Amino acid sequence: MKDKQKISLELGKEEAEGIYSNLALISHSPSEFIIDFARLLPGLPKSKVFARIIMTPQNAKALHKTLGANLDRYESVHGEIKLAGNAPAPGIGFETEN
Repeated sequence: MKDKQKISLELGKEEAEGIYSNLALISHSPSEFIIDFARLLPGLPKSKVFARIIMTPQNAKALHKTLGANLDRYESVHGEIKLAGNAPAPGIGFETEN
């Protein structure tokens, strides 16, 4: 069995505050995934991107698997996360672009 490598991360004061996002737009090319995190406010037709993350397809897939595992653990403790309706309203929530 391979030993896990310990990684030490430094978290700056500004980054520790975090960024709230209720809208994520995801696009991709053969070599990268781009995730733009934004905030959409009710009644306002315009939003602003507050963070852009660019990842390789391999890292995006690893994030997908890790996020899924964490959501499963969360729901096993706190119950199912309910989504409003069948899907988010157009332009609101988390979407995929091509």
